[in-house]
Amino acid sequence: MKDGTTAEVLLELRGVTKQFPNGTKALRGVDLAVRRGAVHGLVGANGAGKSTLIKCVSGVQPVSDGTISWDGEVRTWKDPGDAQGAGLATIHQHVPLVPTLSALENVFLWRRGPWRRTAEMRAEFERLVERLGYEIDPDVQVASLPIGTRQMIAILQSLALGAQLVIMDEPTASLSEAERRIVLDAVQRLAADGTTFVFISHFLDEILEITDHVTVLRDGRAILDEPTATLTEERLVQAIAGRELLAVERAGGPAPAGAEVVLDVQELNAPVGVRDVSFQVRAGEIVGLAGLLGSGRSEILDGIFGADTKATGTVRVAGRRLRRNPRAAVAAGCAYVPEDRVSQGLHPDQPLWKNISLPDLGRRSLRRLLPREDAERELARRAIADLGIVASGPDALPSELSGGNAQKVVFAKWLYADKVVWLLDEPTAGVDVGAKAEILQLVRRLAAEGRAVVIACSDFEELLSVATRVLVVRGGRVVDDLDARETTEEQLIMLAHGLGAGSREVVHV
Repeated sequence: MKDGTTAEVLLELRGVTKQFPNGTKALRGVDLAVRRGAVHGLVGANGAGKSTLIKCVSGVQPVSDGTISWDGEVRTWKDPGDAQGAGLATIHQHVPLVPTLSALENVFLWRRGPWRRTAEMRAEFERLVERLGYEIDPDVQVASLPIGTRQMIAILQSLALGAQLVIMDEPTASLSEAERRIVLDAVQRLAADGTTFVFISHFLDEILEITDHVTVLRDGRAILDEPTATLTEERLVQAIAGRELLAVERAGGPAPAGAEVVLDVQELNAPVGVRDVSFQVRAGEIVGLAGLLGSGRSEILDGIFGADTKATGTVRVAGRRLRRNPRAAVAAGCAYVPEDRVSQGLHPDQPLWKNISLPDLGRRSLRRLLPREDAERELARRAIADLGIVASGPDALPSELSGGNAQKVVFAKWLYADKVVWLLDEPTAGVDVGAKAEILQLVRRLAAEGRAVVIACSDFEELLSVATRVLVVRGGRVVDDLDARETTEEQLIMLAHGLGAGSREVVHV
């Protein structure tokens, strides 16, 4: 529809409201019209109502008021299967595929019968692959595939189900630039072939590039609803935040001369992803790890923290050599914010007060043995106030919070536990522009207080805005050590791809 033509409305929401039993209004009279064959962008800050809207549209939750029309008919879905049967599929950020099965078996997972790999299925798989424009081996095990290819299999699964409309929730949040390009090209190709998309992303450049129309949600309302051609990134940011957001300026210079070496990594190796990595981080430094997906940046953090028990080499914190396990790292003063906050960073079904006090529970217990709930609750209230966590109170569950607020809880776990080394893996992945700026300011605050920070981030512009030094990681090695103030995003992209001066061998610092 980029040619400016219009089409009939496939999905329409009129006055949709969603109020939960506790009185929270997540949606407040939302109107939305998605035209057949369009790529319709849906954006908004974390907590704006996007997730609730998706759940209502896809049959996970009923609406409290208003109507949802599908192909001209008002519908009330009984459950997600009802919506799916009508032709509406949802692909979530964390793709729910079965890792031990093949690509073919995952694409046709929903089909009943004794055989999982028939000749008919193979023929249909090949037709779908041709339509998608991305080659996938039908027999490859999904566990061996990168995240980008798994996204493509999820799209194939939706097509196999006969989806007329595919909702994609943050499909590129954890992808490298090359993988993002593959997914975006596939969406555009399928839209041109007649498939309709609702595309949700925090990457506004993606929204402006591939969508035909954009709806911005804020506080449960549709604040903006316009053709993409009329919009700029600045207007989108203002609509999302309700105010102008100032760009984050570059961080200050390197750590003061003579600053203590807080983290010393020497000859770190791991069976997968890390080869002879050595570097030091001084008090007050923010060292970025820049690399493409699969470069080894996350594996370096795992090796330092002891999460990879097979890693070898020497890691010292404040001069003290660490044993190879996370418990020893935490005891020595290391904090770790993992990329997957849901499964690794939080206990989503435990209240905030239990999550936040967990790493330092001994100090908030009577004689370090009997937990004191009053002290834990007070700490949670302090964290909510200090970090601006939008939650009903200490008893709220992380699973009830938006992505940005849940990530602040992960930071809060360590913030009051006197940790001197902070290891951050994609700390702003899947959060809105406002929460992203707040998290980056928090990272700067940690350094200003004398902590040593190592941050792995796939967004090089963001990394340069906060880091004082950048280590370029490629093939599990550190291949360059750069002053962030004197480095451009374009240079990092070239070095990460093995182009230019960064193609030389490992640099020990």
